[in-house]
Amino acid sequence: MKSTLPHEAAPGSAATHAVTNQPPPLIDYDAAADTVLLEGLRREGAGAHEEELRRMGRVAGSEQVQVWSDQANRFTPELRTHDRYGNRVDEVDFHPSWHSLMDLAVTQGGAGAPWADPRPGAHVARAAGSHVWSHTEAGHACPVSMTYAVVPALRHEPALAAVYEPLLTSRQYDPGLRIPTTKQGLLAGMGMTEKQGGSDVRSNTTLATPTAEPGVFTLRGHKWFTSAPMCDVFLVLAQAPGGLSCFLVPRVLPDGTRNTFRIQRLKDKLGNRSNASAEPEFDGTVAWRVGEEGRGVKIIIDMVNSTRLDCVAGSAGLMRQAFVHAAHHTRHRSAFGGPLIDKPLMRNVLADLAIESEAATTLLLRLAGAADRGIQGDAGEQAFRRIATAIGKYWVAKRTPPFVAEALECLGGNGYVEESGLPRMYREAPLNSIWEGSGNVNALDVLRALAKEPATYEALTGELALAAGADPRLDVAVRGLLRELTDLDGIEGQARRIVEQMALCLQGSLLVRHAPAAVADAFCATRLGGEWGHAFGTLPRSADTASILQRATGETLR
Repeated sequence: MKSTLPHEAAPGSAATHAVTNQPPPLIDYDAAADTVLLEGLRREGAGAHEEELRRMGRVAGSEQVQVWSDQANRFTPELRTHDRYGNRVDEVDFHPSWHSLMDLAVTQGGAGAPWADPRPGAHVARAAGSHVWSHTEAGHACPVSMTYAVVPALRHEPALAAVYEPLLTSRQYDPGLRIPTTKQGLLAGMGMTEKQGGSDVRSNTTLATPTAEPGVFTLRGHKWFTSAPMCDVFLVLAQAPGGLSCFLVPRVLPDGTRNTFRIQRLKDKLGNRSNASAEPEFDGTVAWRVGEEGRGVKIIIDMVNSTRLDCVAGSAGLMRQAFVHAAHHTRHRSAFGGPLIDKPLMRNVLADLAIESEAATTLLLRLAGAADRGIQGDAGEQAFRRIATAIGKYWVAKRTPPFVAEALECLGGNGYVEESGLPRMYREAPLNSIWEGSGNVNALDVLRALAKEPATYEALTGELALAAGADPRLDVAVRGLLRELTDLDGIEGQARRIVEQMALCLQGSLLVRHAPAAVADAFCATRLGGEWGHAFGTLPRSADTASILQRATGETLR
C-alpha cells in the first residue's frame, strides 16, 4: 500500500491549507462611493468639488494607503529629547508611512487650504473629504485638523495672520523644524489643557510675562495634552497680567534658534497611536499674543468650533469605514447555507448600522454647510453652527464606539484579529468623545449657548420647524424637546438627556426631508418612536431592510 506523507493530501481530499469561504481583501475601493455623502455634498452647495472628492476616495481606499495606515500605527513615534552630544533637541521621529499620509492629506487640501479657496462650498468639501479620508487612519488627521482650525483664531491678530496664514493654507507638506517663514507650508497645533485642570482651562497656571517688545511675552509652565509636537506653530493659553490669553508659539524663532519647547514625554494612548501626544514644558518660551489680553478662551473657541466639526467628520467617517468592512465581509462569507448578508437577522443588523451611519453623515454635511455659510457672514447659520456643532459632536461621537463594536462582531472572530483592521477602529472609536471637550463639556456648552445666546435657540427651533408635519413621531419628539427647553434653570444634571433629544430630533428632521422613505421611517420608528431594543439589529418587522441596504451598499440585495 502506498503511504501518504503528512504534507500530502489524501486522494480526493482538499489540502489542509486550502483557503475557502474567506472574503477577498478590501483594497482598491472608492471610499467616496457613498450615496449619502455625495447627496449631502451637492445639497450643501459643494457639488463642484465632487470629482476632487472621488479622486480622494480612490486614493483613500487604495492598497498602498491602507498599508501606510497600518504601518503608521504599528511603528509608533519616538521621542528624542537630546542629540548624541547632549544638546536638547526635543524632536519626534515618525515612520515614513506617517509622512506619506501627511503629504497626501495636505496636498489634497485637507489642512488649511479651504481658507484660501474662493469657491462656494470649499469648507463643505473639506468636511466631506475628512469623512472620506477617515478610511485611512485617524492619527495623522490631528495636525491636519488643527492646521485648518488655527486660521480663524489667528485672524484675531491681523499682523500675525498676514505672516502665517499664506503658509498655513498652503498645499505643500514641508516637514522639519526650521524658521517658519522659510518653509513652503506650515502645520499648527494647540496647547490648552494642564494636569491640574483639564477642560477647566481657566485654572491654567502657565504664566505669560510681558517683554519690552509690545505683544511679545515669555511663557513658563507645563501643558498636559499637546498633540503633534512636530508642528511649526502652536496656539497656547496662558495667564497674562490681564487674564487668560492666547499666544502664538513657534518651535523655531525668527533668528533660527530653537524656542524652548521641552517635550517631557509622549502619552501611551489606547488608540490614535500614530499621533504623538506630548507634555511640553515652557521656560522662557517666546510667544506672541493673539488678540486682546484676557480674551484667550473666546479666541481659542474659534479654533475649537472647527476641530469639533472635524470630530463629527472623523466619527461619521469611522462609522462608514466600519460599515463598509462589515458589508464586505458578510457579502463574501457564507454560513448556514448561504451568504451572511442574506440572513434576515444579519440584514437587520446591517440595515440598522446603515441608518445610524446615514444619520451621522447627513448631520455632518448640514453642519459643514452652516460653517461654510456662516464664514461668508450668514448670521442665522452662524448661530445654528454654534449650537448644532456641539450637539453633533456630543451625539455622533457617543454613538461611534457601540457602532464599531457591532460592525466588528459582524466579522466574528476574524474581526477580533488585528489584521482585519477592526481592532484599530475600535480603539479609535472613543477618542472624539473625549478630545475637544468630553461629552459633559459639550452637553453643558449647548445649555450655555441657549442661556447666553438667544439666537441659537431660534436657529435650532427654526431648523426643526422645516420638517413640521412630515412625520408624527418626529412632531411628538420635537414638542417634547421644546417643553424641556422652556425652563433651563437647574437642569444641568439632565444636560446629556436633553442634548441627546436635540441630536435625534435634528437627525430625524434631516432624514424626513432628504432621505428615502425607508430610511426616514425606520429612523423615526426606532430612534424617536421607541420601536427598538438597546442593541443594533432590533429594527421592527416593518423596516424595509432591502431598500436601506441597497442605498448603503449601492447594490441590489436578494
